[in-house]
Amino acid sequence: MTGIDGKVVAITGASSGIGRAAAYLLAERGAHVVLGARGPERLEQIAEDIRVRGGSASWRVTDVTRREDLSALVETAREEFGRLDVLVSNAGVMPISPLDDLRVDDWDLMVDVHVKGLLHGIAAALPVFREQGSGHFVTTASTAGLKIVPTMAVYAGTKVAVRAICEGLRQEAGPDLRVTVVTPGLTATEHTLGMGEDEARARFGATVAEVALPAEAVAGAMAYAIEQPATVDVGEVVVRPTAQA
Repeated sequence: MTGIDGKVVAITGASSGIGRAAAYLLAERGAHVVLGARGPERLEQIAEDIRVRGGSASWRVTDVTRREDLSALVETAREEFGRLDVLVSNAGVMPISPLDDLRVDDWDLMVDVHVKGLLHGIAAALPVFREQGSGHFVTTASTAGLKIVPTMAVYAGTKVAVRAICEGLRQEAGPDLRVTVVTPGLTATEHTLGMGEDEARARFGATVAEVALPAEAVAGAMAYAIEQPATVDVGEVVVRPTAQA
């Protein structure tokens, strides 16, 4: 299937930031979007807004750290629209801090959301894609995985893992499936503009507020990869502000 019109796209982390922007953009271009996130009120509001605009949307409360939630999200897409064409694994958290702070709970959360959450999505969607003979994994990484800086060691480590897993998946996928990593630089999302009160986060938040990309720019990169012909696999798109070093 070429283009976006008519495709069924499930999106995690869809209640804010990049996920929400992707939901609006893809629905505007004719996709049936299935929204997943932890907050039902936001999901319901976004889905209703998309429908009011003439789009097609459904939603299901989804915590990516729970494997059964990803399975349920994929099944929701199949039950309501008959198939799943694209899984956008976008859920993310960003509780950055120096390693000396020993915020082990934050480290665990980043591993659970970024790494285990990605694997849970693969486990849910890969058998469906194999059965259909088509499917597309689109995953949000970060330029933090390309350039490591202080206070972001664990966050960056999880994003390096995301890129490695997706590259392995791409090599194993064969000719019928596509795998795309979208690697944003500084982007204005809730988890970058409100990360906490300590000094490191405050400095980072100020930089983001000054130069960050709008979430819509990253959503556009996702749409570009999705709309390509089925035989064209956009392996990675790096999109960053021009002011970012």
